[in-house]
Amino acid sequence: MFIFANLILAIAYIANTLLTVYMWIIIISALISWVNPDPYNPIVRFMYTVTDPVLRRIRKLIGFRLGVIDISPMIAILIILFVKYFLIQSLFEFAYKLKGGMYL
Repeated sequence: MFIFANLILAIAYIANTLLTVYMWIIIISALISWVNPDPYNPIVRFMYTVTDPVLRRIRKLIGFRLGVIDISPMIAILIILFVKYFLIQSLFEFAYKLKGGMYL
């Protein structure tokens, strides 16, 4: 059972890291949007390419903006935090219980 527990732990650590990186990409992309970035800059294009599909779905789902403020990055970050603190944390606890140890 410890091999299965280690597999679940590895998946949980990788998912946690990827979600954290994606959350920071969303934050940086939102901050960059406040200034007038060069649309031909490869970093700006990468940020928008990575974040735009998710943010576009959220914008379509909520269907409104607060004036000039786009709240879709905030909602995306809240969803990421929910996934991290509920689902990923549950994976950690499940894996440690499979190993027979205590997880705090």
